[in-house]
Amino acid sequence: MSIVAAPQTARADDPYWQCVTFARMLSGIQIFGDAWTWWRQAVDKFRTGDAPEQGSVLVFQPSGRMSRGHVAVVSDILTDRVIRVTHANWGGSRGKVEENVTVVDVSGSGDWSQVKVWYSPIRDLGTSVYPTYGFVYKNAAEAGQQVGEGALRLAQGGGSAVAGGAR
Repeated sequence: MSIVAAPQTARADDPYWQCVTFARMLSGIQIFGDAWTWWRQAVDKFRTGDAPEQGSVLVFQPSGRMSRGHVAVVSDILTDRVIRVTHANWGGSRGKVEENVTVVDVSGSGDWSQVKVWYSPIRDLGTSVYPTYGFVYKNAAEAGQQVGEGALRLAQGGGSAVAGGAR
């Protein structure tokens, strides 16, 4: 049985969705602004990390034509390096919602800092590798909680992934 499967796409008469509006609605995480800003905004308000949890939001860094980043909600965890997400306005599905899209962690250290995403037009994983910041979890950060290395990295002006620990 293959764990890589074609996602289901929305009907043609569905509304035009932006990824941030859709992710906010589906996840319940109330962050606003361009997708790439979600990570910075989440650091003091929500738990963040480098391990997927169902319902968490994977935040993509700006890269290439994806100048505003991207956000996708984790719908299923298949293995420690393969998840499915539900997201909107991705690649060949402009403005549409795609459900249960396969995303594979291709980072060297298994920290979800680099991923490949299923690309419907070719019915396979795309060839692009996308950098990510990590996952934002719905649970709010508690007062005095150690936010993790992600906050330190952002405070120092960095944006790339760190190996291990929270990002």
